[in-house]
Amino acid sequence: MQYTDFRRNIEAEFGDMRGPFMLNSHVLREYGKTPNELIEQGEPLRDIWWAICDDFEIPELRRLGPDD
Repeated sequence: MQYTDFRRNIEAEFGDMRGPFMLNSHVLREYGKTPNELIEQGEPLRDIWWAICDDFEIPELRRLGPDD
């Protein structure tokens, strides 16, 4: 997953204001770190996205991102 796709998924699901806040503040259960901390460490974006989906119980239909 490319970073632009990751950000598009975040903004589509959480909005352009809440999305960036969540990336800095929400600690993912699976990792014990925020998404931004994991990005800085080089964790695969797809794995981070799936962990976010699990934590926020995002329905499977929306886990693939928005339809363009």
